[in-house]
Amino acid sequence: MILCLETSTALCSVALCNKDGFIAVRESEENKSHATRLTVFIQDILNSAGLSVRDLEAVAVSKGPGSYTGLRIGVSVAKGLAYGAGIPLIGVETTLSMFCGISDAMKEKYRLDTTSLFVPVIDARRMEVYYTIMNSEGRSIKKTSAVIIDVNSFLDIPDSIRILFFGDGTDKCKSVIKRDNICFADEFRISASFMYGPVYKAFNEKRYENTAYFEPFYLKDFITTKSKKNILGR
Repeated sequence: MILCLETSTALCSVALCNKDGFIAVRESEENKSHATRLTVFIQDILNSAGLSVRDLEAVAVSKGPGSYTGLRIGVSVAKGLAYGAGIPLIGVETTLSMFCGISDAMKEKYRLDTTSLFVPVIDARRMEVYYTIMNSEGRSIKKTSAVIIDVNSFLDIPDSIRILFFGDGTDKCKSVIKRDNICFADEFRISASFMYGPVYKAFNEKRYENTAYFEPFYLKDFITTKSKKNILGR
């Protein structure tokens, strides 16, 4: 089993997972609670399963982008657990685990198909968000970036393509984006329980982080200009 930590946003989330899915999860949306709740959740979830850290196959952490403080806390705790127990450390980009949290029911609700695009958005500062654009298979077709959202955002994508926005940066996008054929999943909440798929893929492929030198993906370089090139190559 693998312990998964998600601290990239205001949510503090810990999940115990195996290759088939998550077994247990502990979460709190209380703001700025990561420092006080994260280790408590870890101890609670391990105690409930009758496990110690040394019984785990690995420790995984959402590596960003996201909140600087939240990422720093999550990665620091994950590194400490992995180093102390002598087990692998796995980092998963936050936007990928978010995509894995889109359920079939949500796809049906928003009438998404194989041509649809998925945009996980994470709140940054002011009108800025961290985001990437993924196809229906979860493959990124635009590098994860930091942008200032405005009325011209995403107009380079043909209106025939339906786009789903989800994540805690959705409200910023909803207030300014004017593009047609777009939907916003207000009900979406990030969770460590979404990480199990990419985590076990990395584990099976032995794609581990260097525990001593691993750092969060802070993504501090902000891109504020709009590219003239159609990201779909059209």
